[in-house]
Amino acid sequence: MYKLLSHNDLDGVGCGILAKLAFGKQVKVRYNSVSSLNREIEFFLENDQPDTFLFITDLSPNKENEKRLDDFYHAKGKIQLLDHHKTALHFNDYGWGYVLVEDNEGKLTSATSLFYKYLVKHRLLEATDAITEFVELVRQYDTWEWEKNKNHRAHSLNSLFYLVSIDDFEEKMMERLLTSEHFDFDEFEKKMLNMEEDKIDRYIRRKKREIVQSETGDHIAGIVYAESYHSELGNELGKEYPHLDYIVILNMGGKRISLRTIHDHIDVSEIAGYFGGGGHQKASGCSLTDDAYKQFVLDTFHLEPIQEDAKRNRYNLKQSSFGSLYKNRSEDVFLLYQTNDQNWMIEKNKTVMEQAFTSFEEGEQFLKRNYEAWLVRDDQFVEYLMNEVKKASQQD
Repeated sequence: MYKLLSHNDLDGVGCGILAKLAFGKQVKVRYNSVSSLNREIEFFLENDQPDTFLFITDLSPNKENEKRLDDFYHAKGKIQLLDHHKTALHFNDYGWGYVLVEDNEGKLTSATSLFYKYLVKHRLLEATDAITEFVELVRQYDTWEWEKNKNHRAHSLNSLFYLVSIDDFEEKMMERLLTSEHFDFDEFEKKMLNMEEDKIDRYIRRKKREIVQSETGDHIAGIVYAESYHSELGNELGKEYPHLDYIVILNMGGKRISLRTIHDHIDVSEIAGYFGGGGHQKASGCSLTDDAYKQFVLDTFHLEPIQEDAKRNRYNLKQSSFGSLYKNRSEDVFLLYQTNDQNWMIEKNKTVMEQAFTSFEEGEQFLKRNYEAWLVRDDQFVEYLMNEVKKASQQD
């Protein structure tokens, strides 16, 4: 007999599907949140048959169970942990642990891709084109490579995962992988997914108007409350507000925090680790601990949402030769413009600031991080220019 303890997201359930394809009725699969894994491990060690082989995928046990599992391994030898999170690399010190973040070809791994290679290598599952394609879609979504590769089928697979129950998803995928030469969605699923994309777009537009900005240690974070679509939301908010170092998504009902970043120089797994969580460099999570609640909820609840830049301007444009006009809640007015020596300067309330910037983006980031300024609408820009012209003519 086999038992698989895996995560309850797409990557974790991908492992469960592979286990059932490999072992059929000989495997018992349990999907877990990060917090419930250790209860399942304790139940296994105390109640399961001693000859049961245990797989743990996409999750890591706590220190106490780490020791208990190592004792079990030395006594029975029937355990294998497979993970791809940087925070789990210390499990490579054990004979039963295998953690790989990036393979020899420079590809980021997922738990599903690691488990697939394990099963094929040990001749427990025969590789097919359909299974290989399914595993690659899971890997690209979980590592966020799908966006770089413009592989929207990977994003669609995750959307489908959340549109149906885990049982239904497993059943659909297993039947398809067993009977099809290649992996694809059926016509009904495609219609469902089109509707879901519209729903996600509307949800993200609403959340863009709710995000607040806060200084958190050495970083500037964007904080938003959301129950759904954390990966999509974190990515879009990061691109909409690139001056933010990372995005904090608070799920108050689940008492969980998701952390996302689009920046290569930020590692949100370190931030999650401070609160007892973990994950990837650009996508991590943790529980809403007392410290996290104070920092991200209590200390920020009074803040006003970030004001969006004007969207439909014809004149007040970014990198304009006339300069770009910004404003903040304190009614300060900023003009960001390029000088003859190619530097970018800022006038704050008609007074030139001492900072000089090598690019427009650098200057705008300074404005948004330090003053929470936004690009104003055309009518305000035109009024500003007219006042400047009037003052100049009066002086003449």
